[in-house]
Amino acid sequence: MRGDGQLSHELLPGEKGPQDSCGVFGVWAPGEDVARLTYFGLYALQHRGQEAAGIATSDGEKILVYKDTGLVSQVFNDRALSSLPGDIAVGHVRYSTQGGATWENAQPTLGPTAYGTLALAHNGNLTNTRELMELIRERFGKDLTGELGRGSTTDTAVISHLLHGDEGESLFQTAMRVFPMLEGAFSLSFMDETTLYAARDRYGLRPLVLGRLESGWVVASETAALDIVGAHFVREIEPGELLTINESGIESYRFAEQKPAGCVFEYVYLARPDTKIAGRSINVARGEMGRALAREHPVEADIVIPTPDSGTPAAIGYAQESGIPFAQGLVKNAYVGRTFISPTQTIRQRGIRLKLNPLREVIDGKRIVIVDDSIVRGNTQRAVVRMLREAGAKEVHVRISSPPVTWPCFFGIDFATRAELIANGLTLDEIRQNIEADTLGYISHDGMVAATGVAEERLCTACFTGNYPAPIPTAANITESAPLVHSPRVAN
Repeated sequence: MRGDGQLSHELLPGEKGPQDSCGVFGVWAPGEDVARLTYFGLYALQHRGQEAAGIATSDGEKILVYKDTGLVSQVFNDRALSSLPGDIAVGHVRYSTQGGATWENAQPTLGPTAYGTLALAHNGNLTNTRELMELIRERFGKDLTGELGRGSTTDTAVISHLLHGDEGESLFQTAMRVFPMLEGAFSLSFMDETTLYAARDRYGLRPLVLGRLESGWVVASETAALDIVGAHFVREIEPGELLTINESGIESYRFAEQKPAGCVFEYVYLARPDTKIAGRSINVARGEMGRALAREHPVEADIVIPTPDSGTPAAIGYAQESGIPFAQGLVKNAYVGRTFISPTQTIRQRGIRLKLNPLREVIDGKRIVIVDDSIVRGNTQRAVVRMLREAGAKEVHVRISSPPVTWPCFFGIDFATRAELIANGLTLDEIRQNIEADTLGYISHDGMVAATGVAEERLCTACFTGNYPAPIPTAANITESAPLVHSPRVAN
């Protein structure tokens, strides 16, 4: 049985909230136990994917890969890590957007090429997959149509096939030719027998950073993964950049003009609080979102509580700005995640208590402000509001540290379809009534952006605005439940 205690966003059993598709890690460090370094790096990235994990290593002559479904701690043990010798490693944790949580879908991928062997770990989502699959069919005679609809699994297969290369062409030469063809989001850590590579799409939609070890280099989805392996943060890998790392040193190459549009939802929810993006502490950004919420949506109340753990930094900020005392009104069971044992109807009706339980002595008779990072369908917030009222709350005021989510993401975050998003088509008061709160307040778009410390033109805010910074699939390639907005920022 698989637990999922690393997942921070509280969901009812069977409800799927916003999830990032993957986390990637890579290390080049001769003389180090690179498999164990990667293991700990993936541990730090566990929140980015809990369905599968894998590590590939190279000893300079051959590449070995070990991967399976489950959490990092369930997939690997000392024996497995000892079976992965070498000086180079890439690792991956996966959350499947649509493809099943199976061994076949786990990464890194491994396969022969024109120049040797390729092991690849991918975070993101391509938006021109159909066109690329047609190119693969024409060039290599390989039909990937049967894999269409399997989310990032298809994307990874597409990238791997395109990187197969031609005779006499190195992996570097192939990558420089292929990456300009890819549209959408990709942050990659990959390797052949002798070199570690890292690449980021021209928009920088998904994060990727470079760190320095005494004996080598590390690339990772978040700076928190550098911290855990003792690597010093050097810089972010730039949009449109390809890095090569081997015994000759580290080299940087530009394969596309950069058009920065980092995902704002990393600041709101996806990234760990102890990570930094664009020099900004995620914890600080979320605290400022809470302070902005307090300024924009004040209310008379007795205590401020978070929906743990994702709402905690913003709740602290709200309490600091408003002067209302912060309290822990909900206790989280850290050992309950996705369950494979279906609850009875009686348990299902109280399903949120599997993860959260109220402290009645804190809540009883109080006017409560409860802070969370986002509302997707509204089912979880409704259940929490009811639970607080049952515990004796006099009033329940819901505050959300992101604007209403009204548009689908095509770049690697698995939101519900647009038809399922509660903010799509409902007014603020209708949403408030739906979740049964006394008042409801979302942070403003400007307040959220300001909290990131990044200029809006360098952010992707499409899930809130419908303004996509990169080309997105045509209407014929997506479901009717996720219609497209026509916007000047959408590439045709």
